[in-house]
Amino acid sequence: MNFEQIRQAQALKSKLDKAQKELKRMEIQGEAGKGAVTVVVNGEQKIMSIKISAEVVDPRNTKQLEQLIVKAVNDAQEKAQKAAAEQLKEVTGGLKIPGLF
Repeated sequence: MNFEQIRQAQALKSKLDKAQKELKRMEIQGEAGKGAVTVVVNGEQKIMSIKISAEVVDPRNTKQLEQLIVKAVNDAQEKAQKAAAEQLKEVTGGLKIPGLF
């Protein structure tokens, strides 16, 4: 590796570190049941909060609530994956780097 390649690698690492910090701060909301269940995740797909509308809480029918929670979590995580991929695409210029989304 020559000096220029080392400098470029260091610059890319710096950009990736910055992108990771931005992903941690990013909040993405997913929902199910027309907003009856909302889930907020960060750009790393970690769940930050879950809100459940009282109308969907029925102790006799927990299955429906469970399904809504799963759908909302999946929706939020899918959106977070897309946001992370877009963020990293900007940083890497579309270059496919193994281990990154």
